[in-house]
Amino acid sequence: MLRKEMTKVEIEKELSGKGDYVLIDNMTRFLKENLPLDIKRFVYLKLVEVYERRKMFADAGAVYDKLIELSLTPTDKVNYRTKATECYIKSGFYDKADLSMKNLSGEAKLSEKAKINSSMKDFYKSQAEQYEKEKRRARAIQTYQKLLTLNLLDVEKDEINKKLLTLYKETGMIREFMDMRKKLGL
Repeated sequence: MLRKEMTKVEIEKELSGKGDYVLIDNMTRFLKENLPLDIKRFVYLKLVEVYERRKMFADAGAVYDKLIELSLTPTDKVNYRTKATECYIKSGFYDKADLSMKNLSGEAKLSEKAKINSSMKDFYKSQAEQYEKEKRRARAIQTYQKLLTLNLLDVEKDEINKKLLTLYKETGMIREFMDMRKKLGL
């Protein structure tokens, strides 16, 4: 059982060898106690590790949001906010990802903003391609449609529209397929 007076090493030892769901339960209960800041951050990092391993990305994003509140440096805040945004994208919660992205832009320096926007576009693209490989076409369509709402170059938009055209045909979305053909001039 985890106790408030334990050190990081003792906590690590107590958590080792347990199943993921037991770990999640133990850590979430432990985090409700009044803990020192460094121990709280340590346990949250362990918890997010378990959530990501179990592909529970929405929960991982929520934990990253908690870590942002506990962060001391602006760099940590930007890193955790980026990870939270990526987790929300992976879980399909695009509204939360947008909100996180908006907050990220507010916290980042001007020189980092373009880099962050570019990395988020790349992340959306790679996530959509991953869905395509897994034959999760509906998710791929949602992700590509979301990607079109971002600030893209015309070449990138055409590439995504062509992918959407193929996906619409494969999923039997005839009206969308025909509209996309008109839009692309085919």
